[in-house]
Amino acid sequence: MYSYCVYILCNRTYNVFYCGVTRDLHKRVYQHKEGYHLNSFSKRYRVDRLVYYETFPLMMEAVEREKQIKAGRRKAKIKLIESMNPNYDDLAEEWY
Repeated sequence: MYSYCVYILCNRTYNVFYCGVTRDLHKRVYQHKEGYHLNSFSKRYRVDRLVYYETFPLMMEAVEREKQIKAGRRKAKIKLIESMNPNYDDLAEEWY
């Protein structure tokens, strides 16, 4: 079973992206949606829509993938998101 996730969140106007890695995707997305981190990037830009994720068996693999995504251009992130979620639906909408 996979244990680690790389995820991309965006804001409601789809112009700001946030990429992260976590062991508990449900919990982490909840934290973003509820604004647990008072002065965080995601709270400041209202980045709370889960639009993409990948799973990995090892943390090291997830961290390497996160680095690849973060190093890529915006156009590459958009292409990646649209390959899984062309409508930018909030993939976590049904969780809460």
